[in-house]
Amino acid sequence: MPPAETLINAPEFTVSELSSALKRTVEDAYGHVRVRGEITGFRGPHSSGHCYFALKDEGAKIEAVIWKGVHGRMRFKPQEGLEVIATGKLTTYPGSSKYQIVIEALEPAGIGALMALMEERKRKLGAEGLFDEARKQLLPWLPEVIGVVTSPTGAVIRDILHRLQDRFPRRVLVWPVRVQGEGSAEQIAAAIRGFNALPEEGPIPRPDLLIVARGGGSLEDLWSFNEEIVVRAAAESMIPLISAVGHETDITLIDFAADKRAPTPTAAAEMAVPVRSELFVEVASLARRTMLCWQRGHESRRNELRAAVRALPAAGELLAIPRQRLDGATAALPRGLKANTHAHFRRFAGVSARLTMRVLRAQLAQAQHRLTASGERMAHSARSLLRNRRDRFAGLAIRLKASKLSNAQAQRQIIARDRERTLRLAERARRALATSTQRLAARVAHSGQLLGALSYRGVLARGFALVRDAEGHAVHAAAGIGPGVRLSLEFADGRVGATADSDRPAATAMSAKPAAGEPKPAAPKRVAKPVGQGSLF
Repeated sequence: MPPAETLINAPEFTVSELSSALKRTVEDAYGHVRVRGEITGFRGPHSSGHCYFALKDEGAKIEAVIWKGVHGRMRFKPQEGLEVIATGKLTTYPGSSKYQIVIEALEPAGIGALMALMEERKRKLGAEGLFDEARKQLLPWLPEVIGVVTSPTGAVIRDILHRLQDRFPRRVLVWPVRVQGEGSAEQIAAAIRGFNALPEEGPIPRPDLLIVARGGGSLEDLWSFNEEIVVRAAAESMIPLISAVGHETDITLIDFAADKRAPTPTAAAEMAVPVRSELFVEVASLARRTMLCWQRGHESRRNELRAAVRALPAAGELLAIPRQRLDGATAALPRGLKANTHAHFRRFAGVSARLTMRVLRAQLAQAQHRLTASGERMAHSARSLLRNRRDRFAGLAIRLKASKLSNAQAQRQIIARDRERTLRLAERARRALATSTQRLAARVAHSGQLLGALSYRGVLARGFALVRDAEGHAVHAAAGIGPGVRLSLEFADGRVGATADSDRPAATAMSAKPAAGEPKPAAPKRVAKPVGQGSLF
């Protein structure tokens, strides 16, 4: 064991000093490091936006933290169980006596990690139904406007335009985006949503078909098309969308969410439009077939018409029987008219025989009797109605009179209650005014007494005098008065004028400098002057 003297002579550190020294040592020795490990303990960003987790391998574990601003800029986000390569600065956390890595960049550890992340994301989005066949739309047969989301500087857009020009020229709108690197996924998703947000009849035509294209590359190069924001934008697109990312062997998640997948951008252009020359040939063939069918049909109908003409009888044969029936009806018409007239005459004669003067007088008397009875009933009804109305009006008059009396009584009661309340309030106001007046009078009296007690005139009444100079200012010391100065002396009963003498009083001589060895007299205390009131000294 070391001797006690050695322990006593060892330098003494506080906990904070020791933690700071360890922090500097670790940061100086390991400024920036790259660490490979598996993410564990990640439960998503903290409420502050920072991320806290750990990196581990078979034999060790290190705490890790990603600040909020760095996490927002990261292309690859941390996920539980993902093997990554983290780049950052090694430091210590004095609050818990542990070391940790502050991560500044994060990337998957190889193709296997990327494929695992891709499969995990595919399962998650597939469970939400983004890849269902029922969501996919049919491509338009011949779109008027085609929107292309790709890089404006690559060979992809030239291949698409060239292929469209060869097959069937269409209007193409290009939304330039980055197809690789940081921020590319956000630009691609914004382009898809931007095309969908265009109005139908706006200045910029809304595309009938979208093509999201990119050339071939590694899995890392194509990773932007595996981002969740891009896949969701493709699934939400109301415009039919063709995914043409990479070569035929390249698979990205946007291929599952798109309405159609093309192995190459050139194949996407072939899917978008048909071949115009083939259409011309097909239309010409259909026109020839239509003409031949029309000619064959016309000839067949002509033959049928000729056969029908030969089978039809002559016009005279068709009209012979109707003509014969018409002749028979013409011959029977005079006899029918005479029989009809005779039948009507007999019916009118029978009616006229029954219609005599006695019958008419009886019908007239009966009608007059009905009229008289109806008049009497009407007069009786009118008298009954008038009597009912008169009784009703009388009852209403009585009710109105009673209501007026009741209303007047109620109003008188209200007025009486208000008068009583007014009297009570007036009495309370009178008592309150008297009380307030007494309080104010007492306060004025107390203020007068206080003013009399504090006034300098009470001092003058005890035999003192107030000295003023020619300007009316109070004189506080004899040293400020010269010979021949005009003074004013105020007593309790009035003022008198005076002139200062040239000789100084004895008190002035005594106030001269004391001799050596004698104690100095104490300085006179200064009396504070009341505000707004002159001093007596």
